Amino acid sequence: MWKSKIAVSAAALLLVLGMAKEAGADRRGYVWTYEYQTMPNGHAEIEYYLTEEQKNIERAKPNTWKHWVELEYGITDHWDISMYQQFKQSNTASSNTFEYDGFKIRTRYRLFEKNKLPLDTLLYLEYIRNDNLEKHNVLEGKVILAKDMGDFNFAYNFILKQELASGGKTEHEYAAGISYSIIPQFKVGVESKGNYAGRKYYAGPTVSWSTNKFWVSLGAVAGLNKRSDDLQARLIIGIPLL
Repeated sequence: MWKSKIAVSAAALLLVLGMAKEAGADRRGYVWTYEYQTMPNGHAEIEYYLTEEQKNIERAKPNTWKHWVELEYGITDHWDISMYQQFKQSNTASSNTFEYDGFKIRTRYRLFEKNKLPLDTLLYLEYIRNDNLEKHNVLEGKVILAKDMGDFNFAYNFILKQELASGGKTEHEYAAGISYSIIPQFKVGVESKGNYAGRKYYAGPTVSWSTNKFWVSLGAVAGLNKRSDDLQARLIIGIPLL
C-alpha cells in the first residue's frame, strides 16, 4: 500500500519538476484558503495536490489519499482559468483502491487592483464533475476577501456549493488563514476551514517555500469536533510553465 502511494506521488512530482521555469506566478501561502491573486496574462502553471484524510489517527485505516493535477492559464492580469484532473486512493481494512475521480474547471477574477477596496476582493467559480455518474454535478462559488498588512496576510473565503439537480443539496463552507512572511521565500501561518451544514471544523499550521524553479506549500489541520476527521494534510507543488 505505502509503496504504491509513494510511487504515484513521486511520479507526479518528477513530471512537474521536469517542466519547471522560474517560479512565483501563482504561489500559494495556504493550502485550503485562496488569496487575492490570479495568474498573470499569458502565464501558465501546473500544480500537484496531495491530500490525506485520516478519519481516526489511532487506526491506520480507513484513510483516503487524493491526487490532483491542475493546469492554469492567465487570460488577463485579472482573470484566469484552470482544469483539474482528480485521482483517489481509498484504503480500508478489506481493500485498497486507486481510481479516477473526475475533473474540475474553475475560473477566478480579481476586482480592481490591490488596496482599492477596504478588503481586496476576488470572485471564484468552479464546476465539479465526479467520475461516479450517480453523483450530481456541483457548482461552487467563492467570495475571497484578503488584506496584506506589512508582512502579514489575512484571507477569508466564503464558499457556497450547489448540486446541479432538482432539490440538490446546498452547502455553506469557509476557509480562512493568517500568514507571516519571515523572508520573501518563506511564509508561516495558521489556517482554518469548515462546513456549516455538516458541522465539521478544522484548524492547523501551514508553511510555504518558494525557490527559483518551483514553490511548495504544506499544511495540516486537526478536527475540532467528533464530526470531523481527526487529521487532514495537504501538499501543493507549483511549477510555472510560461
